[in-house]
Amino acid sequence: MASIESTSATIPSVDELAQELLLIQQSGPRRVAIIGTRNLPLTHQQLVEMLSYALVLSGNQVVTSGGANGTNMAVIRGAQRANPDRLEVILPQTISQQPSEVQDLLIGIKNITEYPERRTMTLSDASRICNHEIIDRSQQIICFLYHTSHTLLESVNYSKDKRKIVTSFYLD
Repeated sequence: MASIESTSATIPSVDELAQELLLIQQSGPRRVAIIGTRNLPLTHQQLVEMLSYALVLSGNQVVTSGGANGTNMAVIRGAQRANPDRLEVILPQTISQQPSEVQDLLIGIKNITEYPERRTMTLSDASRICNHEIIDRSQQIICFLYHTSHTLLESVNYSKDKRKIVTSFYLD
């Protein structure tokens, strides 16, 4: 069963709480990043797809990355069904380095950023940089991960350091 953990365990200051409350209360659409593991069970993929769909239907911009069958593909499928113009995909490397099923899914998406200069990097290193970019462009972060997902754990900590609203769904 997945557990939910939100923001850091340390006691936030009054300024931090005020900033988070202001962000939560802001009306209008937000830029919501959804990142997570490639090893996402099918039932969880369906939930992520519905979450992405609902966020886009609510007027939000959803930002994610590419990847194999997992979190990112579910986000892309959900956002595409709702409104592909409200989806932004930032790839860790290039479209040609994505699995063929991801390449097929990306056809017709207007807002794709790829990085040929990261072509020779390991996927782990390129993903870490990509996650930081996704986080920097977003107001809120939703992450699906395991306690052993080192790159994603680092991304959650980076999000907290940047004072983003962070919701982590631990799958173990």
